[in-house]
Amino acid sequence: MTSRAFPTAANAFHRRLAWIFGLQMVAVVAVCLLGMYGLAPAPLTLLLIVAICVLTWLVTRRQWKEVRWLARAVKKWDEHKPDLGQWQPGQLPRQADADVAVLAQGLYTFASRIAGYNQRERNFTRDASHELRSPLTVIKMSADMLADELALGEFGQRSVQRIKRATREMEALVEALLILARESDNGLTEEDFVVNDVLERELIDARELLEGQPITLRLDEPARFALHGSPRVFAVLCWQLIRNACQQAEQGTVVITVLPGAVTVTNAMEADTYKADRHGFELAIAQRISERFAWPLELQTRDGKQHIARIRFPKPLPANV
Repeated sequence: MTSRAFPTAANAFHRRLAWIFGLQMVAVVAVCLLGMYGLAPAPLTLLLIVAICVLTWLVTRRQWKEVRWLARAVKKWDEHKPDLGQWQPGQLPRQADADVAVLAQGLYTFASRIAGYNQRERNFTRDASHELRSPLTVIKMSADMLADELALGEFGQRSVQRIKRATREMEALVEALLILARESDNGLTEEDFVVNDVLERELIDARELLEGQPITLRLDEPARFALHGSPRVFAVLCWQLIRNACQQAEQGTVVITVLPGAVTVTNAMEADTYKADRHGFELAIAQRISERFAWPLELQTRDGKQHIARIRFPKPLPANV
């Protein structure tokens, strides 16, 4: 493929360098012989040697222009711009070395794949954000309307509540997946927010989702602090840990504790109600979000039964911010 795309000769660069330094050696030896036999004065001999070295350096530098072209192309490359005209391998000099041509082809292919990936990411996040959230909104509105129906029996009311809970869980999952689908956090609103306030609002929805299940959510606040970032990302991360803790416990108490610069989610379960350790999809999402936003996530197990998930925040702010 490379030989068809580039009219180059293998190892041409090496051969040209060999010729350059070979001729330099012959010229230096000839000048030295002229000086030894008195055919040229010493100052002239030294001047000729310097001139030969300078000329050799200039010619060698000219041979390096292909690599300089690649270096300039890499320096100017903007991965968010789909225009790859400057990366076209055909712009290399006609006598380009085969190794340089292969490198240019590899860089062009890599840049094309990155540009295509960025375009697919933008299309996916835009389309998924609309196409997934719109039907969820319709389902929520329809469930609210059904819940107001007086003729709906007890079984129907329970079914409606399950639909509403599943819809809210789906909304949280879609939000988490869209956050992870973005290469960067562009588009997310960043602000100063108090983590305690966000957790209080999140627990209101969480208690509604857990309605009818033998699980109690408790918020302990021995500390208060704020963060600069996306409160939605923080809420999604904490919700994934809470869901994971509830699925592990199945019954008992899940305690969310706000510590200085950290938040912990703990399963406080009775010994006879303990279930097997299950790290599900929620924890995998939480780990990926923590890596993306540099909020380290630590997992601990005490006495082989109590599980603790701790999120540390390297740059906490005062709560009065």
